[in-house]
This record gives sequence, C-alpha cells and structure tokens, in this order.
Amino acid sequence: MNRHTTEPRADFAPLLTYREAAKVLGVTERTIWTLVNAGSLPAVRFGRSVRIDPADLRGFITRAKSAAEAGGEK
Repeated sequence: MNRHTTEPRADFAPLLTYREAAKVLGVTERTIWTLVNAGSLPAVRFGRSVRIDPADLRGFITRAKSAAEAGGEK
C-alpha cells in the first residue's frame, strides 16, 4: 500500500470553509466568523486558512439545541 496517497481517509471528513459552514447553518459567512472569534465554534487554523471541523459544527448545533430547550424554546 502506498503511504503517500492523495485519496481522503475514511475516518476524516473534509474540513469546511466558512462559506460551507455558513451554508449548512443557513447563515452568513460573517456569522461564522463571529462565532469562531467568540470561541463558540472551534476552528482549525493553519497559516491564513481557517476551517471548521464538521464534528465541531455538529457539536455547536447540539449545544445550541440544548440551550434553546433549557430556555423553554421549541
């Protein structure tokens, strides 16, 4: 097996750009930027690039749902 393959590994989902994360949540890229800068949404930084791990985005959604339920919203 070639160790230097360019095919994605099955155990890693591709990281999302701000645009892609915004599309998933139905918000603007600026909202994603604000969430990341506030520390509400973890991000992976390398150089000038910033990406969102889909698992972190799912966690953010779960936390937001829990907070809404605790506040009595439906």
